[in-house]
Amino acid sequence: MIELIPAIDIIDGKCVRLTKGDYAAKTVYGDSPAEMAQMFERCGFRRLHVVDLDGAKSRHVVNLETLRNITETTGLTVDFGGGVKTEEDIIKAFESGAAMVTVGSVAVTNRELFVSWLDKFGPERLILGADVRNGKISINGWREDTSEDVITFLEYYVGKGVTNVLCTDISKDGTLQGPAFSLYKEILNAFPGINLIASGGVSCIDDIRRLESDGVPAVVFGKAIYEGKIDLCSLINL
Repeated sequence: MIELIPAIDIIDGKCVRLTKGDYAAKTVYGDSPAEMAQMFERCGFRRLHVVDLDGAKSRHVVNLETLRNITETTGLTVDFGGGVKTEEDIIKAFESGAAMVTVGSVAVTNRELFVSWLDKFGPERLILGADVRNGKISINGWREDTSEDVITFLEYYVGKGVTNVLCTDISKDGTLQGPAFSLYKEILNAFPGINLIASGGVSCIDDIRRLESDGVPAVVFGKAIYEGKIDLCSLINL
């Protein structure tokens, strides 16, 4: 069964969602990420994806206190990303209760450093963030596009031992227009053994069912919950 991972994105300590990564297109859905996380846990979820959008913009982690509040008040397995640029950022996230940390930009700009983190922390604790726009990797909070092709990017790191990949199609994120099904199929065809986490565009339960039928191991979703497009009780019984 596909793993269901609700998302909490944080700006100024609040639950928000962006559209296509645009900070100007921000909607606030709650003042307490910890309370939102507790609600997810009560609904039966076991996993949570937390994104520090302030950190992504500032290029260093910012919302560690909010992360700690979530991990201290729930039993959820939390993966954390956004602004992770140094080993100190990773250690602080783990000390704040994160079970896994997502790294994206550094994996593009400093391959040797990211590989050293893989060796030190283990591939089971690090998630490679592959944020994609028009087939190319985007970095620094989706504000900078690169010439790095997503398949070539993943090929290198799968060869280095990466097993967990979070892939977001930026053009789909926050749009409620459906995930990038063809992109995920392409990735799974190229790397059938990876734990691919699809992210962006989920609008309804049928989107999740289709991802599952395509063999996608896990999916992150947020706006569809906050906008009432998906009933959580129905979802957990999928």
